[in-house]
This record gives sequence, structure tokens and C-alpha cells, in this order.
Amino acid sequence: MSAEPTESARILVVDDERVIREILAEFLSLEGFTVHTVEDGEKALTELRLRPYDLVITDLKMPKISGLQLLEKIEAERLGVLTVLMTGFGTVETAIEAMKKGAYDYLLKPFKVEEVIHVVDRALYRQRLQAENIRLREALTIYKVSEAIALSHDIDHILDVVLRAALDEAKADVATLHLRDPRSGAYEERVKIVAADDAPKLGLPSPAFGVITEQFAQGVPVVAHGGKASRFFTEHQMVAELSSFIAVPLQVRGSMVGVLNVFSFTPTKKFDEGHRKMLSVLASRAASAIDNARLYGELRTTNDDLVRANLSLEEMFQQTVAGFAQALEESDMYTRGHSERVAVYSEIIARGLTLPDAEVRRIVQAGVMHDVGKIGVRYDMLNKPGKLTPEEVAVFRQHPEKGKRILDPVPCLHPLIDGCWCHHEWFDGGGYPRQLAGDRIPLVGRVVAIADAYDAMTSDRAYRRALPHEVAIGEIERCAGTQFDPELAEAFVRLIEAWRTVMREKGQESLIPR
Repeated sequence: MSAEPTESARILVVDDERVIREILAEFLSLEGFTVHTVEDGEKALTELRLRPYDLVITDLKMPKISGLQLLEKIEAERLGVLTVLMTGFGTVETAIEAMKKGAYDYLLKPFKVEEVIHVVDRALYRQRLQAENIRLREALTIYKVSEAIALSHDIDHILDVVLRAALDEAKADVATLHLRDPRSGAYEERVKIVAADDAPKLGLPSPAFGVITEQFAQGVPVVAHGGKASRFFTEHQMVAELSSFIAVPLQVRGSMVGVLNVFSFTPTKKFDEGHRKMLSVLASRAASAIDNARLYGELRTTNDDLVRANLSLEEMFQQTVAGFAQALEESDMYTRGHSERVAVYSEIIARGLTLPDAEVRRIVQAGVMHDVGKIGVRYDMLNKPGKLTPEEVAVFRQHPEKGKRILDPVPCLHPLIDGCWCHHEWFDGGGYPRQLAGDRIPLVGRVVAIADAYDAMTSDRAYRRALPHEVAIGEIERCAGTQFDPELAEAFVRLIEAWRTVMREKGQESLIPR
């Protein structure tokens, strides 16, 4: 079976024999992969530095840089690509050495093309599983941090949770958080966590916050390795042991209130852009917590204090919802934007029913969160282009229950449970997970069911192209009374047409399903 990513995987073939390069390029291209070839290891390194690749298939014996040397350089530069080694002079010792240096697999020449395709498929499948594991771990980390924020006003506890999450996600040796003194403007260390007792031995270099904040102001990330990190510190001699460094800003309403830093003193551990992005999400959670805790502490003794604290809690709630939605959307490239669009269509229905503003907000937030249970569904199952097996259908149908279990421990998310739990119930009782029928299905579940179905039909999926708007509307009308609440279905058909007209008048046709 060939690989099935939605965007064809990129493969770099490295061999000094032109015939081998051409044969592999031809057969891999026929399998749907994007293939580039080079004749030696030096050109391979240049190509890998310029463009991302999913897999490298390299010969062992080559001029300039051998296959094993290429493996070493790929690992040293953390180029993030799987490697398969091939040779006509294979021994057990060579294979073991290749695996030690980071090779995923080993091919002996002369090989059958089918063998190559099999190895490529296995390598890319493993890569996709690793990527999904990373996304799931990050989603769960965001969930834990958001839960800590929701359940506590103890700023020290919250910052400790955030810093430990940063340390774990980046696999760093040390993490620190500096807060800006609003009076002096100086940055003072508030929290520091060290992964092991012996790291670092010589203490931490002091960040040069003038340089760091200037780079933040220019929109340039602070990610540096080895000697290149020295300009971000005031004591250059203390940077000698430093392997890698990241700093990300903590911002509240556009104003910087602190800096989150992580340090690696392990020579083989260097941070990358993925680590920086995840740390930025954690920093935003920490900034919100700091802001909320300060407001709560300053204003809790008066009535105005309580009002502003409630507003702060509402802001934190919105950010928690946004954090969940971001984690979910990043886990599935096909449904990216799906939750946001479902929220838009849910709001169209809710406002058309003239519901109170608070109820409209709840329905919109439920639209954003309705698929949070899919965090527990495998990425390859969500994007399977073919028909799901009965076992896969059973797993997929667990996501409403999983969504309820995810939201249940967080009190401020309880109003959204019905949207997650009930959006696959059918009006005639034929849905899941509880076979509710009619008005026994909560209103929010009946609203989100229509919004979800309409967007699913009018969006591209792994198994089909997007359906035209007219076809989707016809399907909703056909299923009124069976799958959908007939009154809500009738209202949606009328309201969506009015919305489409308004969007055209605003010149926003790109946001309207065709």
C-alpha cells in the first residue's frame, strides 16, 4: 500500500549512479511522491538546508561525503528528516552502524522496486504517527495548563505549572520566567525550574533584556544556539556551556509584562521553531494568568473589584476555549477552520431565533468546542480517504463522549458540554451516543448539528471534494424531521441565504461556500 498524505511526501534521492537515481525517481513519482535527486552528500545537505523533505534515500558509498557521514551531519544539524541507507556492499556491522547514526532502515542493492516502496511507506507512516503524538501531547499540555488557570487564582501555582510544562515540552535543562517591574521597567526573575540537580554547573547567564525586547519589537524570534546566543546575555563568558536558548514574550493587551526563557546545556539538544511556537502558547497562558491574578488581587475587596474580576474570568474562559480550539485545529489539517465556521453558522441560527445574548454566546462557544473529543481519535483515521471499517466507525463515534469527559473536570466549560455531547443525535432518535429524540436533544445540540453538517458538506475532506452550497442545502431540507430539527432546518435555510447576501454586499465572497 502506498503512502496517502494529502500533500505528496517529499523524498530526496542521493546516489552517484545516475541510473539508480532515475529508476527511483520514476517509480516513486508514479506512487505519488514528490522526488528530487542529487549525486552526492554535499549537494544533499545543501538541498536539505534549503527545503523541507520527509525522507532521504541515500547510497552508502559516495564521493565527498559518504552515506554514513551524511547521516551524522543530518543528526548534528537536526534537519528533521528520516533516512534510509542503500548499498551493494552491505554487512551486518554496516547496518548496525547506520542504525546507530540515525538511519530508519537499510536496503541492499540490487533491490526490487516493491521493496523500496514498502520501506518508504513504513517510514512515512511512522513519521505521521510521531507527528500526531507530538500534536496530541501539546494539546494535552495546553489542556492541563488551561485547567490550572481555570481552577486557581494562585499566581505562583499557575506559573509553576506553566514553567514545568515549558521544561517538559522543550526537554530543556532550565526554564525561567522574568516579570517586568511596572515602575522601574527592569525584568526580575520570578520563577526558575531546573530539570536536574547538576544542570547547569556554573549558574545561568543573565539575559540582556534590552537586546531581547528589541528583537521582539522587530517581530524576530529569539532562538539561538551555541556561541550565537552570546549576544542575548550580559555575561558572555558564562555562555560557553550553553547549547541552545529560546526566549518568548508574555504580553497582555499588547504590552509586554515578562519573558519566558528555556536553556539547554546538553550538547546534542538544540531547540527548533516547533519548540518556540509551543512555548509562545504557554507564554500566552501565563500572561493571561498574571493579568487575571493581578486584577483579582487588587480589586477583590470592593464591588467594582468583583465586577472586574468576573470580566477577567470571562476573558480567561474565552482564552481557554481558544486554546482548546487551536490545539484541535492544529491536529487535523483537513478540518482546519471547521470549528470556527461551525461557530459562525451556529450564531446565524441562534440570532435568528432571537435568543438572549448570553445564550447566543454559549451556542457560539459550543460550536467552537463541539469536536474537542477528536483529540482522542487517531489522525490517520480522521483523514482516511476511503470508507471506515466498522471498528473505525465505532472508535470515531466515541468522540462526543470523549468531548464530554474532557470538558467535565473544568467547571467553567460545563455550559459547552451539550454541544459536544449531542451534535450527532438525530431528531428521530437514530443518532449517537444516546439515541435522544425531538426536544430531548438540548437546543444547542440541535443547532450545532445543522451547522456542523452544512460545513462538513461544503468543505474539502480526505474522502471527497466540497459539495456545492445548493447540494448541501438540499440535503438539509431532505433530512429535516429525521436527522435535523425541522423548524431549525427551515430557519437555517432561510437565514443562511440572507447571510450570504450580506457577505456578498461586504465584498467577502471568499468566505461563502460555493
